[in-house]
Amino acid sequence: MEEQALKIKICEMNPHIVCSLCAGYFIDATTVTECLHTFCKSCIVKHLQSSHSCPQCGLKIHETQPIFHLRPDRTMQDIVFKLVPGLFEGEEKRKEEFHRSRGLIVLPKEGDGKIWPKVSCMLNNPKAYQYKYDEQICLCLDRYSPQKVDLHGGHYDLPILERKFIRCSIRVLVCHLKTMLNKKLTVPAGLKLEIVCEEEDLADEMSLKQIFLVCWDNRPTPMMMFYRLKSPD
Repeated sequence: MEEQALKIKICEMNPHIVCSLCAGYFIDATTVTECLHTFCKSCIVKHLQSSHSCPQCGLKIHETQPIFHLRPDRTMQDIVFKLVPGLFEGEEKRKEEFHRSRGLIVLPKEGDGKIWPKVSCMLNNPKAYQYKYDEQICLCLDRYSPQKVDLHGGHYDLPILERKFIRCSIRVLVCHLKTMLNKKLTVPAGLKLEIVCEEEDLADEMSLKQIFLVCWDNRPTPMMMFYRLKSPD
């Protein structure tokens, strides 16, 4: 049998892909881990500045740090961009105009023959998912304090990174930093690292962008982060 295309009216999908706070399609879709309700990232962050409850169901998210219970929903965002024609392109153009108005775009010199990528990613570029087109962030990754532990009849001193300053994509997660540190510092098996920013122990699934917005409060970079050995339970 020949396959037939399934046609669905966009209005039938709206209840599932529209933010209840702004009544627009999800942009930077973000889900509350406690109740799994999804909103635009900017909408839910703004809401949690005045209330610590989910705006959809009223569930108390957290008494003091509700933003730490938000997670980016990349699957939902991909679905929204594929369902709504022109939404992705329109959002990219708005980002470009925003950065251009603040002088954050480096324009090519006349006659240099180079094609420069846009700030967030290049429109209609099949390779736009690659990290090299992401917004970049600078951070300083330093040892929290000298640490020495007894290990197999000897001692292990947690070393300092030879190169503390790192520039990477805002999509990098804490777990990626831990993997890098384990290799660079040759951390013995059985010892676990944790990463701290502003005295907050960071969860593995947090991205650098999320940490920057929550912990660093939009201060100038480099963002200071520290690593240390995790205390035994």
